[in-house]
Order: sequence, then structure tokens, then C-alpha cells
Amino acid sequence: MEKQAVITAQDLNIGYRTGKKEKTIHQHLNFQLYSGELTCLLGANGAGKSTLLRTLAASQPALNGNLKILGKPLEQYTEKERSRTIGVVLTDKTFAGGLTVYELVGLGRQPHTGFFGRLNKNDHRIIEEALNNVGIAHKAQSYTAELSDGERQKVMIAKALVQECPLILLDEPTAFLDIVSRIEIMHLLHKLAVEQQKAILLSTHDIEQALVLSDKLWLLSKEQGLQCGVTEDLILSHQMDGLFSRKDIQFNYENGIYYPTVTRQHQIIVSCEEKTLLHWTINALNRHGFQCLLSSQPNLPHLKVISATEFILNNKGETHTFHSFDELLNSNLR
Repeated sequence: MEKQAVITAQDLNIGYRTGKKEKTIHQHLNFQLYSGELTCLLGANGAGKSTLLRTLAASQPALNGNLKILGKPLEQYTEKERSRTIGVVLTDKTFAGGLTVYELVGLGRQPHTGFFGRLNKNDHRIIEEALNNVGIAHKAQSYTAELSDGERQKVMIAKALVQECPLILLDEPTAFLDIVSRIEIMHLLHKLAVEQQKAILLSTHDIEQALVLSDKLWLLSKEQGLQCGVTEDLILSHQMDGLFSRKDIQFNYENGIYYPTVTRQHQIIVSCEEKTLLHWTINALNRHGFQCLLSSQPNLPHLKVISATEFILNNKGETHTFHSFDELLNSNLR
């Protein structure tokens, strides 16, 4: 089955307009966003991620180009039509502590119930389904002020769900969450995109989870503009290298993380049969200024790693054994 393009942009310019003055942030952007997919927008601070999201949400106009939602130009949507088409979840903390979870989520039905917000049987069914889908139904009668940050974010996602929008935009939904909550939210969003066939686009600095769970990546940088594609295609074509314009930060393609470039003052041969142990040994030695080589070379110290409690160092004809990383790193490896 062919996927439906919920958003289509052609030659799009985004930025700010003040009176007759325009400040262009990015120009000539071309992209599509599809139903049934979770897409993560990655980029450095100041790259224009929030500007792009606000443009897609119609909270600020595009400077030029064509932007269509479900084949219809965005500027032709009425405010009510937009509220039934685009759900938005912002980073800002919710000041609705006096409302119960059920009441707050129920506000998301306003595009369908009108100004007075009277809920009928179908509205209540939709609210209850959304609460169940995000795993927060057990907190339905709790006040929002009593929730953790992770629970509050789930409530705001549920509020967007009850709008019954084909498109949901989220601005750094995991910004203030602990690691468990970040994983839960990202997994939840991917699940909702697939099961409910929604197009979900979120900006995030949580690159590790984005690479694991996003179907598509949008990489945004001042230097290279916007690059879009399947996550693995962009990674293996080395597009992650240009995401941050810093020579002292590199992307590790084997482990899927960014790390600081280490100033290596010394060289050492490292051999280890176990991949996890080898990784953490190299990590420790890099931090202490060593470039780790995996093939034997004369006149260089050779560290053989047997286990996390047995390291055998052969250096200038002398052999030393260490029984922890603490002992190893406090020895004279040179």
C-alpha cells in the first residue's frame, strides 16, 4: 500500500517577516512527510528547527514556496480546519494544574465540540481511548499538578490525539525527561505513528533514541540546509558528519553517538576478543590521551585484555598485570 504524503513542500523559504523586512533562515527546502512514520528533526541550537516546526504548524507564515497539507495549500485552511488537521505539542510546561488529566485531555476535543465544549458519548470514548493509548488512564482523575514531567508529557500527547489529526508536530517532547521517560515517550510516538497511521514529526536533541526509533530523519544545519531520508540511509552515507559544524566533535558510526575528538599523545596496541570489553577499554585509554591500534607494531606497548579484572601489559620487554581499570589507568603505560 502506497503511503500518503501528509505534508509536501516545494522550494520553501522559512524565516521571519517584520514589516517590509525579511530574515531568511533556510531557503529552497523540499520535503515530504508520510503517514505511518515517525520522523525526527535533528540539528544544533540555532539551526532553525523551531522555525521550521512553527511554519508547518501555521503559527508563522512561510516566506516563499509551496507548502501543502493533504494536498491543500496550508494558507487556504481555516483556523478550525487547521485544528482538526495539525496537533501541536510544545516543550513549554503546562499551567493547568487545577484541571484533572481527563479534563485537560478533553480540551483537545474543542475543534469538534465547538466553543462550549460539550462532550457527547463519542467524545468520551475518544478521550478514554487516548488515555489508554498513552498509558495514563490510571491517572485520569488526578490533577495535572500532581504528575511527573513524563506523565504530563503523555497527557499532552493524549490531548493532541483526541483532536484526531493526521499530523502531529512536537517540539522537543523529551527535553526535561529522565532516560526512562525519554525512551517511553519515543517508543510511544513510534507506536502511535504506525498503529494509527499518523505522520509524527518531532524535534529532539536525544540523538541516540532518534536513531533507534525514527523511521526517517530530517537533518537541519545552516551549512547544508535540510537533508531527509530513511535513518539508516543517512547514517551509512555519512550525512551525520555535517550535522554539527565542529571539528572537535565526531560521530561514531559503529556506536551511533557523537563524542569529542580526543587529543592522542601516545599510541598503544590493544587486543581483546570480547567486543564490549574492547570498546570500554579503548574508551578509557582515549580519555587518557592514547590512540589505540588493533594491529601489532614494533616498539609500541601492547595491552592484552583478558577480562575486566585482568589486563596484561607488555612494554619494552617488561610484563605487568593489572586487576582493574583503576590500576591500569594509574600505571605508567608509556
